[in-house]
Amino acid sequence: MAASLGFRGAASGLWYWSGRRRPVASLAAVCSRSMASKTPVGFIGLGNMGNPMAKNLMKHGYPLILYDVFPDACKEFKEAGEQVASSPADVAEKADRIITMLPTSMNSVEVYSGANGILKKVKKGSLLIDSSTIDPSVSKELAKEVEKMGAVFMDAPVSGGVGAARSGNLTFMVGGVEDEFAAAQELLRCMGSHVVYCGAVGSGQSAKICNNMLLAISMIGTAEAMNLGIRSGLDPKLLAKILNMSSGRCWSSDTYNPVPGVMDGVPSSNNYQGGFGTTLMAKDLGLAQDTATSTKSPILLGSLAHQVYRMMCAKGYAKKDFSSVFQYLREEETF
Repeated sequence: MAASLGFRGAASGLWYWSGRRRPVASLAAVCSRSMASKTPVGFIGLGNMGNPMAKNLMKHGYPLILYDVFPDACKEFKEAGEQVASSPADVAEKADRIITMLPTSMNSVEVYSGANGILKKVKKGSLLIDSSTIDPSVSKELAKEVEKMGAVFMDAPVSGGVGAARSGNLTFMVGGVEDEFAAAQELLRCMGSHVVYCGAVGSGQSAKICNNMLLAISMIGTAEAMNLGIRSGLDPKLLAKILNMSSGRCWSSDTYNPVPGVMDGVPSSNNYQGGFGTTLMAKDLGLAQDTATSTKSPILLGSLAHQVYRMMCAKGYAKKDFSSVFQYLREEETF
């Protein structure tokens, strides 16, 4: 899958997670389903993650009502017979279960509370699930606004990356009213192998922020170790094999190795295209930094990771996958 790029909405001036994709030979044929037995689900945000997530809902028999600020993101779904809405409000008017997958807190606020947002047309009793990774405090504020409209809001950020999104093996971290968890789980199980209830609204975001901070730290550590070994004369595949059978093994080394040629099917072997962008990792680390400040929690390595990814964004790596930190370490003369 080609890299997804952000596209600026003319009306809102915001960036959405959308982009160019490899053509799919008949999405309708792949998605065998019984539409009569299931009511439509709204899905907003069809980027690197949202696109395969929506497809997995289709495969489980759910008709979709879709919206993305970049119209081409909806094209293959429309060709497969799915409904494409004109705005988030239009989605809310036609569906009482909606999943959103957006890049930033600002995007989520715009999609829910903006001039053409979900809350302009939301039905009472609707279930709104936000799988974006955003500030926990924003999730809590959105939940209050949704509750005023007689609907239910849950935060359900994901982990696992694009590969897990495609295979339907994401992990969802869910925050919200526990009595509504079963209803959310019905949909999320179509896209993930693990759906974990974390507590009140915002707790899912807190869990995701902690996870991504650790992921960033481990990716930098893996990149440093691989770079050190290669410069010491070790074959990168041999070094990766040793790490992955030893105590240094982690997801960044055995599933998403940052060194080109060590693994197939990961961004490092595709010029760091696709996957999880450096700019989004920097954003998530910023959320971790804000949370650490508000809770008076020391995050020494988390803060250093934040600085590394911010420097990468300034040095031209913003649109590359976050595993490009290996390339950054190799190319920067200052190191």
